[in-house]
Amino acid sequence: MCVCSLCVSAPRAAAGVGGGNDFQWCFSQVKGAIDEDVAEADIISTVEFNYSGELLATGDKGGRVVIFQREQESKNRPLSRGEYNNAAHFLLSTNDKTIKLWKISERDKRAEGYNLKDEDGRLRDPFRISTLRVPVLMPMDLMVEASPRRIFANAHTYHINSISVNSDHETYLSADDLRINLWHLEITDRSFNIVDIKPANMEELTEVITAAECHPHQCNVFVYSSSKGTIRLCDMRAAALCDRHSKFFEEPEDPSSRSFFSEIISSISDVKFSHSGRYMMTRDYLSVKVWDLNMENRPVETYQVHEYLRSKLCSLYENDCIFDKFECCWNGSDSAIMTGSYNNFFRMFDRNTRRDITLEASRENSKPRATLKPRKVCTGGKRKKDEISVDSLDFNKKILHTAWHPKENVIAVAATNNLYIFQDKMN
Repeated sequence: MCVCSLCVSAPRAAAGVGGGNDFQWCFSQVKGAIDEDVAEADIISTVEFNYSGELLATGDKGGRVVIFQREQESKNRPLSRGEYNNAAHFLLSTNDKTIKLWKISERDKRAEGYNLKDEDGRLRDPFRISTLRVPVLMPMDLMVEASPRRIFANAHTYHINSISVNSDHETYLSADDLRINLWHLEITDRSFNIVDIKPANMEELTEVITAAECHPHQCNVFVYSSSKGTIRLCDMRAAALCDRHSKFFEEPEDPSSRSFFSEIISSISDVKFSHSGRYMMTRDYLSVKVWDLNMENRPVETYQVHEYLRSKLCSLYENDCIFDKFECCWNGSDSAIMTGSYNNFFRMFDRNTRRDITLEASRENSKPRATLKPRKVCTGGKRKKDEISVDSLDFNKKILHTAWHPKENVIAVAATNNLYIFQDKMN
């Protein structure tokens, strides 16, 4: 699995998104091969925009990272604002236990006329050099080069589940099941362990860390979530080892709804701060919750993603789908949120109107500018036209990774080995 984060030197944008909360979306692009038999290495494992939204990165389980650069609008392509092509910058990525900082650059010129080398690259005999010449830059076919500038290794015993670049743009967090480390981007041979929940006796282990993220504006604050459905907010100014949290967020469980699966479905798979830094969002198996950082005892908003699956938990447990880890994301103004589901469905929730919509990432709706039609799941009784029965859902098709442009209504959705890009419908 590869988790990636774009490492940039500009602040995180928090501009508003205009006209997007009516959820009128249309198809823009799809990238990836049409293949019924998808190799494990080709499955997309992360999707993320950079701070400006001009770059979009994806990583797959084979350890490959692809970066797309946004097309510029022109008279010939006036509606290309939601389209991306390849190019690059700096990028922070991790697969398993090693983190790398990459520089991915474009070259369309090459130097010619070296003094110590022939044009084919072989060294010249220095005793035969009688004149000096100034190298010149000559045009060449565009070439993209990727080179690891920093390799951060040997700091994690377990699989890394999160990396998060800090707002100071000098440090970042990396988290595994039991520890969170703080790194400096210029120092590769050491990190500071700031959270360690490993018990002296592993048989006493009751929870693991599932996700971690830095606050978007306060470089001393971060949060991490656990498999028990709790979230801890820590302040690095309090102590070098943040073994004591500053705030503890947990929603008490309703005893009447407790079941064999309660602990599994309450595990938090993702946590994301809002762009404003006032709220944070968590995703568990069945729902998305929005928390006010000033209120720890319960979320201020709860959105049911696919409540119709509650009656299917037994079969979902048997096929291991109950352990799927869905991500979630905010739009640029924090007024809407998005997360994935099964059957290549993804869900959007408007925080102001409380409206919600289910959309589908499908090549059948991949005509240019085609409007996405809302999808509905029928849970019983007579199925209406355009509805799909809950018993017909394909649990092998799942949207685990989504990303929302930080300034505009452009979204990226990973469906197995395909990347879908949608934009709002402009009149």
